[in-house]
Amino acid sequence: MNFAFELGILVVLLGFIWRYLGAYLVAVYNGRLGFLDFIEKPVLGLLGINKDSEQSWQRYLRSLLVFSAVSIGFTFLLLVFQGYLPLNPQHLKGVTPALAFNTAVSFVTNTDWQNYAGESTMSNFSQMVALTTQNFVSASIGIAVAIALIRGFARDKSPNIGNFWVDMIRGVIYVLLPISIVMTLVLVWQGSPETLLANVNVHDSLNSVNQVIFRGPIASQEAIKEFGTNGGGFFNANSAHPFENPTGFTNFLEILLILAIPVALTYTFGKMVGNLKEGIAILAVMALLFFGTFALALHAEQSGNPAINATGVTSVQGANMVGKESRFGVPNSVLFDVTTTQTSTGAVNSSTDSYTPIGGLSLLAGMVYGEVSPGGAGSGIYTLLLFAILTVFIAGLMVGRTPEYLKKKIQRNEIIWASIGILVMPITVLMLTALTVALPYGRQAILNRGPHALTEILYAFTSQANNNGSAFAGLSTNTAYFNLTGALAMLLGRFGVLIPVIALAGGLAEKEEVPVTAGTFLTATPMFTGLLVGVVLLVGALNFFPVISLGPIAEALSHGKFY
Repeated sequence: MNFAFELGILVVLLGFIWRYLGAYLVAVYNGRLGFLDFIEKPVLGLLGINKDSEQSWQRYLRSLLVFSAVSIGFTFLLLVFQGYLPLNPQHLKGVTPALAFNTAVSFVTNTDWQNYAGESTMSNFSQMVALTTQNFVSASIGIAVAIALIRGFARDKSPNIGNFWVDMIRGVIYVLLPISIVMTLVLVWQGSPETLLANVNVHDSLNSVNQVIFRGPIASQEAIKEFGTNGGGFFNANSAHPFENPTGFTNFLEILLILAIPVALTYTFGKMVGNLKEGIAILAVMALLFFGTFALALHAEQSGNPAINATGVTSVQGANMVGKESRFGVPNSVLFDVTTTQTSTGAVNSSTDSYTPIGGLSLLAGMVYGEVSPGGAGSGIYTLLLFAILTVFIAGLMVGRTPEYLKKKIQRNEIIWASIGILVMPITVLMLTALTVALPYGRQAILNRGPHALTEILYAFTSQANNNGSAFAGLSTNTAYFNLTGALAMLLGRFGVLIPVIALAGGLAEKEEVPVTAGTFLTATPMFTGLLVGVVLLVGALNFFPVISLGPIAEALSHGKFY
């Protein structure tokens, strides 16, 4: 299929998803659906939750933090003791404590960073009960927090922002579970295994070679991995493995699944605040950042490796196919990896470490922006709304007026919380990158040298602090140092943003709406869209340009040609 035609179909389908999934999310979180009450009521009853009761932002946050802490502990114990648990046909031993802690934090924070090869480390029980369970609940929590912030803008003098338990459970049973079941069946149809049987040993008598074919409950994990913007693969090769991503059709569907919730939430946002144009403005920002980055990455990879092209050997010139799946080619590989690095998914269908310097920079850029283009399930829109608050504040300073956004005055507390939420990621990334370069524990893990090595370290912590999970490789990260520093980056990247967002939601909900006047700075306009794009790019550049100059830019210049 022609790639341009395929891209056009993707955009058209996303338009339908934006409209209909977005409207469905409005109905779910406004409590207008009841066809799954037979599941929702018993679960809420077991927890002692009244679905009509609501919480202040403090109680909402407390519930989220307690649940997340328990989830980390529960997942950690399952991984450490997996050798004694059922559904372990490979007879795998328990995971070491440092790796188990890193993995538990990784999946609970929706990062899915993996310092291990899944097929040879995790039992079927661990894959299903420990990891796939967290894929559902961590994604649902991200959506719930986004809905809580939207309620903060939509409500007038309200002490409450919803109920965490109700929002999380509805996200799982009404949104994530039904579509994941359908996608699992599609993946099985296309060739992805879904079994609890042991691995298969195959003997190649012609070459006298024994081969182990790993298998397990792969299709079900793959479905929620993409739809929940999680990214953790059953296999070390992730979505380049034919069992996770069997065909070109599944590759297309997985891209569509990854983008579905982040895109649909912009419609949900517009409808819930009472002005669909506001949602369109946010979607436009996401689209401009996404397609700009994609165009840069595609140009870099199709131009090929300048060092190889400089040899003059005609047979090796052309697009950079190193690390690419021949089933997908350069355009589909680039689209898939740009999609996952800009949605906090982190799944890959090609080797990111083998991209050209500027191609690799493009993948890094989606995370440097703050994962807002369009970002993860819920996390993309609530982070972009922090940038929107900062943008209207800057615009207010320019015209000498008290800034307003969606009929709410943006004052001291809103700017403090928004600034904390925006700056916690770059501070975490830059400090841990500098620490790793300075300490022998960090330098010992480096397998490459020069600017590329710095890029690999920077990429690793940027990925973890943005709860993305993709890796540039080139680092031996399954060490006590990287397991602990990585866990710290993931915790700060998740909760360092969630806490300000929920506090902001509570403060906004309590505010009285102000009327729109002739002097109000309108935000559902191309001017605001352009300003917001500029602020996102400016914040990313101010924080990261110095270290990026020493990494991918220096590497590109060393090749003699800047793509």
